[in-house]
Amino acid sequence: MTRTTGLLGTLTVMLLVTGCAKAPAPVEPQAAAEPQAPPALLGAWRSSLQFESGAFAPIKDLEFMYVFNAGGTMTESSNYDGAPPVPPAYGVWRSVGPNEFEAKYEYYATAPSATAEFMKGAGWPPSGVGVFVERITVAADGQTFTSTMKYDAFDMKGAPIEGGGEAKGKAVRIQF
Repeated sequence: MTRTTGLLGTLTVMLLVTGCAKAPAPVEPQAAAEPQAPPALLGAWRSSLQFESGAFAPIKDLEFMYVFNAGGTMTESSNYDGAPPVPPAYGVWRSVGPNEFEAKYEYYATAPSATAEFMKGAGWPPSGVGVFVERITVAADGQTFTSTMKYDAFDMKGAPIEGGGEAKGKAVRIQF
């Protein structure tokens, strides 16, 4: 047997073995996944709130601005953040039904330091935490929402203090 004959025999066996193998099954085209619409709450909003009870009830022109981010985080600031000075609130939100959402956000409360220390520049040190839990219903057109809110106030040790209350709100999406 020559080297050429041996090589041809090996190639023939390989072709027979591979030619007898089962052909791969055809790939079924997969239906394109339906694109998911982003939650109706995403974006920036301006809300008018009226507290029916608690420390904020006397305020008749309270407004909040919110940004609801993808991934469930949010930021809120009010037109009263300067009285007394407080930072914005930070929190989380989630969907609880079609066009229904719940947000929970917190801010650091402040109080003026004693007069002598205030005059030396001590300013407004932290005095506790405020916690808002808001239930939001976005309108079918996605441009407005209504809400109900519960507010609780806590001292520096986390104990509840007076001032909490309940409110109703109406918001409009901020747009160009």
